[in-house]
Amino acid sequence: MYLKRPIWSDGASTATPENPSESENGEDSDAAAMVVEELVTSLNTQRLYRELTLSLRTGLRDACAEFSFLRIRGLRSLLKTLRTVADSDSIIRLFSHTQTISDLQLVPVLFRHSLKEAEDDRVTSLDHIFSVEPMKITSPSTDAEVAVALRVLEGCCLLHPQSTVLAHKHGAVRVMMNVLSTRGVLEQGACLDALISVLLDSSANQVDFGACNGIEEVAMLMRDKQADENLRLRCGEFLLLLVGHVNGKDRSPIASVNEDIRRLLGEKSASLIWAASQFGSTGDPEQRITALHIQAGRVLESLDLY
Repeated sequence: MYLKRPIWSDGASTATPENPSESENGEDSDAAAMVVEELVTSLNTQRLYRELTLSLRTGLRDACAEFSFLRIRGLRSLLKTLRTVADSDSIIRLFSHTQTISDLQLVPVLFRHSLKEAEDDRVTSLDHIFSVEPMKITSPSTDAEVAVALRVLEGCCLLHPQSTVLAHKHGAVRVMMNVLSTRGVLEQGACLDALISVLLDSSANQVDFGACNGIEEVAMLMRDKQADENLRLRCGEFLLLLVGHVNGKDRSPIASVNEDIRRLLGEKSASLIWAASQFGSTGDPEQRITALHIQAGRVLESLDLY
């Protein structure tokens, strides 16, 4: 039985049948085909959902491990899953549903383990010394682990915007600003990308960003001529994306971003950033990325002239 009507059946359906019973049989066949097609679609959706939940559970199990190398393995598995999810709108909807289930939520696990601040590991009791119970020791997050965790956070917030609410509950902006000011180039680059995804359409996170003097931190990195050139370029891209998102939204908590950039980077750089935000972007992702690189390079050149 055909799940979709064959091409040659179109002409037959428009013709007037000589026998009325043939018309009734054709309608019955069409109805049966629609039922079968709906059943196949439903079964396929269930299969995809089972595979997705299994992949998430497997990655989350390793992401909660005590050892960093296991957590990295879990995070890379989750990142691979997110990239697969992004290829299909239907799977994105399934993923969004999984993030309403507490056992499958990615954001809390990231901030409880890989993005946990070092001060959270301080010893507050010596009872374990006099006890027969062994003390649970968790290895600290490595640079690679933090970078991959930030990539997972970025993907999760882009695919499921409601995850920014969970990120706010875990102080995401404060944690990421700490990464930006204390970690290496690898983590700082990933942090800038994750930060913009957390700030999109999230007033609460934008308020936190302003409270943490986020623009000042990014501008300081961009002005530092001793810093990595690619990192400075990423800072320029971050400001371009931020201004482009905030532009025209007077009620945004960071609506004054243009004035802050003008004060911190100068009139010429601020004007270039503002002008770039006025032009609509092309639909081709690769062309958008290329245009963003070029614009950020021009902003950086204008900054280095002074």
